[in-house]
Amino acid sequence: MIKEGEIRLTQMSSAAGCAAKIGPGSLQKILEGLPRFFDENLLVGIETNDDGAVYRVSDGLALIQTLDFFPPMVDDPYTFGQVAAANALSDIYAMGGEPKIALNIVAWPNCLDPQILGKILAGGADKVKEAGAVLAGGHSIHDDVPKYGLSVTGFVRPDRMFKNCGALPGDVLILTKPLGTGIVNTAVKAGLASEKAEREVIQVMTCLNKKAKQIIERYPIHSCTDVTGFGLAGHGTEMADGSGVTFALCPDWIPVQEEAAEYAKMGLVPEGAYRNRRFLEDKIDTGETEVYMQDLIFDPQTSGGLLISADRETGEAILKELKDQGLETAYGMIGVVEKRGEKSIRFEKKL
Repeated sequence: MIKEGEIRLTQMSSAAGCAAKIGPGSLQKILEGLPRFFDENLLVGIETNDDGAVYRVSDGLALIQTLDFFPPMVDDPYTFGQVAAANALSDIYAMGGEPKIALNIVAWPNCLDPQILGKILAGGADKVKEAGAVLAGGHSIHDDVPKYGLSVTGFVRPDRMFKNCGALPGDVLILTKPLGTGIVNTAVKAGLASEKAEREVIQVMTCLNKKAKQIIERYPIHSCTDVTGFGLAGHGTEMADGSGVTFALCPDWIPVQEEAAEYAKMGLVPEGAYRNRRFLEDKIDTGETEVYMQDLIFDPQTSGGLLISADRETGEAILKELKDQGLETAYGMIGVVEKRGEKSIRFEKKL
């Protein structure tokens, strides 16, 4: 039986966190062959690749359902549990809801000490508690690669839910967490990251999107999603395409984890970033954006921030409140929404 400290959890998988997601191109081909379902109470399904499914229970109440799990992106079991839970809970916040019930999803190798799993589950449970939800069971299987996550149910008023389509020309775009988790975690796995960078990436990944959601729900935003495995490029493209607009992003405005750019320049880029790039390259005009910054834009994020569109006055009010409330992670205005052009996203040095 392998005890804690005798093996690095991140060495048991070829991919880490949301970088382990099936690439968007492969996933699209798979989903195209599935039947479509209709129910007048299904308010959000798979049509716009939104963050969760929303089902109307009554005129004043809708249920949000989501699930998310992946292999370790950190070696500390408790931290892994926290990150995986925060990532799953984020989908509820991205839809404007409140998490209520969570179920554990576990895949576990026979060779690992069960006490390690206990620490993972404790980390997840603490994040569920922080979210104000209840943990009510789950399901586990044996597998060669450890994996953990949650199925989460949340509630929202149908007239107050966020969707990833609805951005309007003239809107500003706000991102509530810095990019770089995939790249920094790759550097950590290679033993090349500084202690400071490792602390920052853990702080970013374990931070719930709860506070950001509580701020933006008080404003008339037009669309929202969270930035995870398909990167800012992928989730931004989904939002732009669903809204029938083009996003103009300024690379210099995009918040980035402090040492992530350095690691990107060193080539410490996860495979998931290249999958994202291959699928999206025809939809994005990178302009004169430097290669390392392009890598950050395609970088798969684990437990990333919320991407929000709102009119300029509302956006500026949201940014002020994010600052006044002391949001724990970097945030900023990253671009504007334009009428639909040739591409879904274009990068511009000056906006």
